[in-house]
Amino acid sequence: MTEITKVNLPVIGEGLVAGKSVIIRADLEADSDSDPRFVTAKNIVEYLQGQNIGSIKVIGHQGGIWMVEALGVTVNYDLRSDPREEANSVELAAELAYGFDIYINEAFGTSHRKHTSIDALPRWMKNQGLSVYCGPRFKQEVEILSQALTKPGKKILVIGGSKVADKEKYSNLLTSKFDQVLKGGLLPGVDLRPDGLDITTETVASYKSQIASAQVIVAAGVMGKYEGVGSEYGTKEILQAIANSSAYKIAGGGDIEAAIAKYHLTPKFDWISVGGGAMLEFLATGSLPGIEVLLN
Repeated sequence: MTEITKVNLPVIGEGLVAGKSVIIRADLEADSDSDPRFVTAKNIVEYLQGQNIGSIKVIGHQGGIWMVEALGVTVNYDLRSDPREEANSVELAAELAYGFDIYINEAFGTSHRKHTSIDALPRWMKNQGLSVYCGPRFKQEVEILSQALTKPGKKILVIGGSKVADKEKYSNLLTSKFDQVLKGGLLPGVDLRPDGLDITTETVASYKSQIASAQVIVAAGVMGKYEGVGSEYGTKEILQAIANSSAYKIAGGGDIEAAIAKYHLTPKFDWISVGGGAMLEFLATGSLPGIEVLLN
């Protein structure tokens, strides 16, 4: 993997897009106009529209399409239904690239997947002598997540949820990079209440004690079935403890993002990443397929 620095990551900037046709890989799976995924797509489109752009096409997967279309750009949201997307198809890459001069990846949250729109498409365009960049939010994600591992002091990873295989893999990979890994949800070895829907009161107390002494906290998953009134105790207590701590606080992933919003804690976090899996993969390896193709 390439060592990432803010110097060598190619970021779209002024003077590069005037009169050009641009294809943007965005994360369209947003459910409201306040969702950071939509805000990210909106920001890059409006930025480009202010740069005397030729034309813009946004590509991604099914989601908040109507919000992006309202920005006055062409949208292709049907990538997931084409099996060539997951196959990282050069054929599909050539089709998507036809007529475009510049590719911009502003979908950090899906850049851990080596799919056509993340890998083969920018690779094909580079081979044709065309330009590929990441967007400003993508750059921010890389810089801020990098800081999570370089800041001094005690570092804690809070990880849970129902995607057991992925979360267990990352909890193991990141053990050497964090002083404590606090597990919840359905991960092996977690002390759950008899109903199996939440961590125990004793576990909550132990975790809160660890959180109170941390300088950096990365949260990537809920502690139990937080959607239910009778099983939200662990998630609510742990998230409130994180939010009220003096640590540098980062969270990422759909469930934990929703839980943080449910408890009105979003403003207390230093950064909410647009991707849970991508965030963990980047922290574990230092790069992503979507980063590697931009650099190499």
